[in-house]
Amino acid sequence: MRPRPQQPARRTTVLRREAVVAAVPVALAALLTAAGPATAAGTAGTAGAGDPYFPLSGNGGYDVRHYGLTLGYDPATRHLDGTAVVTARATQRLTRFDLDLSGLKVTGVTVDRTRASFRRTGQELVVTPRKALHAGQEFRVTVTYAGTPRPVTDPDGSPDGWIPTDDGAFVAGEPQGAMTWFPANSHPTDKASYDFTLTVPQGRTAVANGVLLGQRTSHGRTTFRWRQSEPMAAYLATATVGTFKVEQYTTRDGLKVYNAVDPREAADAAPVLKKLPSVLAWESKLFGPYPFRAAGAIVDRAPQVGYALETQTRPVYDAAPDLGTLVHESAHQWFGDSVSLTKWKDIWLNEGFATYAEWLYTEQHGGKSAQQTFDALYATPADKDLWAFPPADPGSGEHIFETPVYARGAMALHALRTAVGDRAFFRILRCWATGHRDGHGTTAQFVRLSERESGKDLSGLFHTWLHTSGKPASS
Repeated sequence: MRPRPQQPARRTTVLRREAVVAAVPVALAALLTAAGPATAAGTAGTAGAGDPYFPLSGNGGYDVRHYGLTLGYDPATRHLDGTAVVTARATQRLTRFDLDLSGLKVTGVTVDRTRASFRRTGQELVVTPRKALHAGQEFRVTVTYAGTPRPVTDPDGSPDGWIPTDDGAFVAGEPQGAMTWFPANSHPTDKASYDFTLTVPQGRTAVANGVLLGQRTSHGRTTFRWRQSEPMAAYLATATVGTFKVEQYTTRDGLKVYNAVDPREAADAAPVLKKLPSVLAWESKLFGPYPFRAAGAIVDRAPQVGYALETQTRPVYDAAPDLGTLVHESAHQWFGDSVSLTKWKDIWLNEGFATYAEWLYTEQHGGKSAQQTFDALYATPADKDLWAFPPADPGSGEHIFETPVYARGAMALHALRTAVGDRAFFRILRCWATGHRDGHGTTAQFVRLSERESGKDLSGLFHTWLHTSGKPASS
């Protein structure tokens, strides 16, 4: 995400924020995990994946393999009907497990086609199957639900999740908004494939991730079927609805591109979107092959949002993007989407890398060099926000989309480039993106990779730029 030019830094492609629930203390997460009917010791999946910044994000006891989401949405009434089929594998014996779901009324839950009991506790949908699940067992949970989805509000005041617009909905889920529209194991460590079946009034378009399999109109409603085959974290899923102008084409490399643009943004968006194939080709040369089989953009008019997000294969923009934003969100397809973080404190691996991609693009297309950009930032006085906290240790979820994560994260990469030289540096970037493709990474793993590929001890450099508070003594 990246912040709007005139706004404070915010999130993934925009520097951002965290959901209100992120402020829930770890002790409460533990309390919720223990709540409910008595179960055999160690057989209840935890209400949280163990992330210290977002204690209730994700769940324990299982890994999701696939989401099948069937949704119907009426923009006039803002009513959503949903059926989610979650295919998962138990990682322990389970007599009870949780899914993340905020708001919306659940009308039924089955596990392997057998009715299961359930209850709601805050953002947790607690499911008790008729029979215990064995460790290693694959199972299928079907949840039917309905209601008016409401976004969560992050500490910086920005909305997150299913955000209504004047003609539909802007759907962007980082860091926890996925739970506002479908039940999920909503932490980046649990990635899965997706199928979407989205039905909206005729004249509206529903855009999700991956490849469009088909669309059909009948009785005044249009159904769109989308498939995201490569693994995806829940926060990167979208089902944005609006009145869009649609452009589809296939690149020379066989990449299927689908752009959906609000007509009110079309004139401003066209010159930038025209560059998407060349931007992806340029990034592919630097970072390795594009990691997905589809690409594109969703350009909405959503002034109440204030950010763009790198939803997988098809970033969603709240207005016509500038070229820097397009480069940033596209770079996230490698850094953040294909290679996902393991804990939210490692968010600089997403935002610092995407920000540095902007610097590199400018450098290689006739603009300022990355060194000039670095120098201008280093001139920032020591008491300014840029130096408020180290990018690899923001301290809490409240700070993960602020300036140090983006700009100082990019400065750390430039310091690395200066120390090891261009040949080793670009090899490190490519090895990171290709070696962790469809998986996850940590700051410690990136440090080890950098030292291995460069043959240098870089502990002091990374400590200074990633883990030390305040402005470094020298550039």
